[in-house]
Amino acid sequence: MSPDHENHSGTRPAAWRDDLTGGDDSLFAGRPEPVNEYTARTLTYEVTGRIARITFNRPERGNAITADTPIELAAAVERADLDPRVHVIVVSGRGKGFCGGYDLSIFAENGLAPAEGEQSTAGTVLDPVTQARNHNPWATWDPMVDYAMMSRFNRGFSSLLHANKPTVAKVHGFAIAGGTDIALFADQIICADDARFGYPPTRTWGIPAAGMWAHRVGDQRAKRLLFTGDSISGKQALEWGLAIEAPPADELDARTEELLERISLVPINQLVMAKLALNSALLNQGVANSGMISTVFDGISRHTREGYAFQLRSATTGFREAVRERDEPFGDWKRAQFERPAD
Repeated sequence: MSPDHENHSGTRPAAWRDDLTGGDDSLFAGRPEPVNEYTARTLTYEVTGRIARITFNRPERGNAITADTPIELAAAVERADLDPRVHVIVVSGRGKGFCGGYDLSIFAENGLAPAEGEQSTAGTVLDPVTQARNHNPWATWDPMVDYAMMSRFNRGFSSLLHANKPTVAKVHGFAIAGGTDIALFADQIICADDARFGYPPTRTWGIPAAGMWAHRVGDQRAKRLLFTGDSISGKQALEWGLAIEAPPADELDARTEELLERISLVPINQLVMAKLALNSALLNQGVANSGMISTVFDGISRHTREGYAFQLRSATTGFREAVRERDEPFGDWKRAQFERPAD
């Protein structure tokens, strides 16, 4: 259908802000709308206006990561990326925080038994029996079976970076350990000033598999965190350039909506071109290589003498007790390694 030349876009104020699906000349004219909401095992998906909202939905477990998480996150990001109504994607968490990392009680305490309701992985590299055998302190470790498992998580989380459209991580409460692997892949992080970011497992039994810390905060600051396992506040994350905004917790929702609204006013093609252009510089820094090396080292850290000691202690006394023994000398067992913002 050819456009009506007497009613061209120049006759309408700011026609460049028309929705991509609007008008008879739209590529999507007459086509049905994509699915705009659903609930998966670990998250929910909803489109409101021009914003796709992905929300981690295991609040009783601190939105801890399971084998389903990377698959469901990547699928939700792809759905939003292909939806012509969506201009920006926001990821957040229900409950007390964004994401408390991997459900390590599964890995360290229960022989990698899957969480209740989790998609079956029997007979695959993710088979809990196979992975339990590969984490046996008295048996041979196959590093590439380990890598096949962990690189899968990275691929799912990195969908936030590789999506064509802008992605925003809204962090309240905490983004800890594997939770930072997710948040640091987002194009923008907006957080509460009292949120907590860090990777305590670098004290034993873990290296950040995503490998994004140096790319986000620079070499020295990344080493400051990973050499100690310390955490920083949302306020400090803003000062370090990790977050783009860090309002008080009670203002986080409103400030996030303001940011999302401003991004959503820009045409999708402009957003995609800007992201692709800027990502080219980031990718040239070696993001993929950083992730590969970090994932291999993460596997190694779980199969050292010290890593096995942590695993066996978790199996003997429980994961929480082993974490207490790991973190208490650093002074941050059950609390953040920073001063709360002044009232």
